[in-house]
Amino acid sequence: MNRRSTEALSLNKFFVSFLAYYSFFVYGMSIEPFNHFIVWPRLSAALLVAVILYEIWFDRKTAAPLTFFILAIFLLASGAFFGLTAGTYEDEGRHLMTIMIVVITIFLAQGYTHQIIQVLKLGSTGALDIKMSQFILLMDMSTIAFAFAMGLEDGWPLLLLATVSACTKLIILYLFRWARTSLSAERRRQTA
Repeated sequence: MNRRSTEALSLNKFFVSFLAYYSFFVYGMSIEPFNHFIVWPRLSAALLVAVILYEIWFDRKTAAPLTFFILAIFLLASGAFFGLTAGTYEDEGRHLMTIMIVVITIFLAQGYTHQIIQVLKLGSTGALDIKMSQFILLMDMSTIAFAFAMGLEDGWPLLLLATVSACTKLIILYLFRWARTSLSAERRRQTA
């Protein structure tokens, strides 16, 4: 059976992951003082996920992955433009950023749930990378610690997003073991 290299990768999950990193990137640029701890790792992660979106499109050659890849590039360019030209947000803008992070947290939970279902359905983690998952979990843990250091009054949106991401990432890390050791996973791989 000839399978695509990105078959087990959820386009949904990777795009909402991109949105999560992107929202942290923009949020870090919008607060005073400019937050290097939030901005640069999240920009790097967003760029990496944009590359993965490109790979998904390249492998599948369908309209949806191309649309998400183009949207990711547009958002990165507009985010960089914002960072170079805009100042910090006033109270109304901060509320807008908070709403954006909460909405993206909901999308992130949905996207990771979709990825979890894909792995369970196929009985395989496919092209998912355990080291990348571990790295993202560490980044989530550091963001949780940073949100507590900021104080819950200002840091709760970061805490919410990082906690949801960390919980779903723990499930995916468990699925690496499940796919490797479970008879149920083996049966699903044979029938997929």
